[in-house]
Amino acid sequence: MAYNKVQNATNRTFERTMPYNLFTDPEVLKRERELIFAKSWQLVGHVSQVEKKGAFFTAEVGDDPLIIIRGTDEVLRAFYNVCPHRATKLEKSDSGKKKILQCSYHGWTFKTDGALNKAPNFRSEEDAACVQDACLRSVRMEVIESLIFVNLDDNAKPLAESYGDFFDRLGKFEFLKNLQFTHRKSRHIKANWKAFIENYLECDHCHVAHPSFIDTLDMDDYQIITCENYSIQGSMVKPDKKYGEVNLDEAEMQGGSFFWLWPNLMLTIYPGPANMATIQLVPIDEENTEIVYTYYFSEDSLDKLTQEEKDLMTFAEQVRFEDIELVELEQLGFKSRAFEKGRYSQSEQAIVQFHEMVLEALNE
Repeated sequence: MAYNKVQNATNRTFERTMPYNLFTDPEVLKRERELIFAKSWQLVGHVSQVEKKGAFFTAEVGDDPLIIIRGTDEVLRAFYNVCPHRATKLEKSDSGKKKILQCSYHGWTFKTDGALNKAPNFRSEEDAACVQDACLRSVRMEVIESLIFVNLDDNAKPLAESYGDFFDRLGKFEFLKNLQFTHRKSRHIKANWKAFIENYLECDHCHVAHPSFIDTLDMDDYQIITCENYSIQGSMVKPDKKYGEVNLDEAEMQGGSFFWLWPNLMLTIYPGPANMATIQLVPIDEENTEIVYTYYFSEDSLDKLTQEEKDLMTFAEQVRFEDIELVELEQLGFKSRAFEKGRYSQSEQAIVQFHEMVLEALNE
């Protein structure tokens, strides 16, 4: 998606949005799974989760179970979490540490580099020769700024080339290299995944729905900028503002930076102590979505957080909670016969960008 194309789209003052049936049609979601989610880079974790030999965690992209593991040779790899014998899901735990991976169905075992270790029901030399190349199937994986991304499309552009200057911009936050995976939680919302992203990509609703947010950040200087396959928005804090007892004028991060990356990843850096959080939208069906929130602080668990970090989480959680009712009410309206499309305001250029990318991916 070219930057200029998005900018030109925002000049069409009364342009209508993409049709609402794209938020309610199950056939559209089927196409999105194949044409969007299976062809885009998806964030699955952080290197702090797999620092030691044999450390692993499991993840899912669409219907595909994955395992990310640090081999005994210290190389980090990603595989489909599926046994080549009978397609059984291989590792059932969310995370752990192992020298050998074993399938619970027929006992096949695999080394941490994905190679077959033993196939107990192929005992003769002839049988063993038949399965000697039955290794785990690898998945494209790249790591930038300690974030682990995978892509199910073997022909996709490299990660660094997929999002313009995003990773250069992200790298300027020097404290990120010291952050660790701290906590993950998820919740269910009764709305299409695109509805939540739309909500995130504009702040016209902030004065109505987010009183603590607009009381903290300088909304007169709030900016939303569209870039190549991502957008950024944010502002500086107002003077003498606090989360609890934290004076934000003296905080490590004195502004808010909120990124969106195509198609379903949001990355937030709030004012306050060194922090980062990600929000990922995982479609359940056309009208239900799982939201996955992941927090990164200097500590590796919630019970180690300082009061300042807990106050920051409370602030972020409140803003997110306020958005849930809004998108669920929107989903109810999408099903109505009252209107087929909405209207863009001049401040919703990031939504224009998102809609154009969806329509282009779906060949609409």
